Amino acid sequence: MKKLICSLLALILALSLCACGSSNAGSSAAGGSSAAEGKTFVVGICQLAQHVALDAATKGFRDALEQALPGRVKFEEKNASGESTNCATIINGFVSENVDLIMANATPALTAAASATSTIPILGTSVTAYGVALDIPNFNGTVGGNISGTSDLADLKAQAEMLKEWFPEAKKVGLLFCSAEANSRYQVDEVKKALEVLGVSCTEFAFTDTNDLAAVTQNAADNSDVIYIPTDNTAANNVESIANILLPAGVPAVCGEEGICAGCGVCTLSISYYDLGFTTGQMAAKILTGEANISTMAIEYAPAAKKFNAALCEQLGLTVPEGYQEIAK
Repeated sequence: MKKLICSLLALILALSLCACGSSNAGSSAAGGSSAAEGKTFVVGICQLAQHVALDAATKGFRDALEQALPGRVKFEEKNASGESTNCATIINGFVSENVDLIMANATPALTAAASATSTIPILGTSVTAYGVALDIPNFNGTVGGNISGTSDLADLKAQAEMLKEWFPEAKKVGLLFCSAEANSRYQVDEVKKALEVLGVSCTEFAFTDTNDLAAVTQNAADNSDVIYIPTDNTAANNVESIANILLPAGVPAVCGEEGICAGCGVCTLSISYYDLGFTTGQMAAKILTGEANISTMAIEYAPAAKKFNAALCEQLGLTVPEGYQEIAK
């Protein structure tokens, strides 16, 4: 009987210890979760250049993260001043700091980030074609690894059709772009194919940087009925120079995005870069909190709208087709 009682007491004691251990483990897990919820994150932003579209994307990104994680995100924001080499320097600094996430605003910033780290999460924005930028054949919409983001690619065939809608009699279209920007080349190639199907002859006018932009633009104006300008960062940084050549020549420009169109174009099929950046910020919040795995996040896109530049249309004596909204001043 004494042995039985001792055995029962030992069993009761063991069960009590297990219960205490279980309770402590539960408290520890809850404490760990609370600690994760209160963590402050450091996010590095590398923006290729300062112009309307990229500025809007960065603002949207910051607003979305501050809304999702109020007071918990410290931003390290750097601008590469239009130089791809500066992107690499900025990104390497972020990697050395071991930031929690990198936002790469524009293609050169994305490629620099992809080369610098395979572990820190990277979100691109204002990037037209990820497959082209990252040299991924047969791109299926998901980069994988530590990279995802948003694309500013509008329907290029629809842009070509828009040009034909506005200028049905145009025979010669000049394609004005920076040869150093891979995504500009991609857009020009696609628009050229679509225009040639519509019976329009296209000529490429590629400048290498700001040094030859004016001369190339003048050549394009002298030999074109209409100019097409893709979402090109160098062009976006020099809209006034382009306008000062095209407008006196009476040559209109159809543009790939609203910011360029507001400066030197008459119409565009453009996304909202603020909305694009905001979507990128929402993706970042999910990654930082562990709600989503970046390796499985597909590239996201924004809807496009038909818009026109009222002042330039009036100056060139153009009638605006139905279905277009005026670019806000």
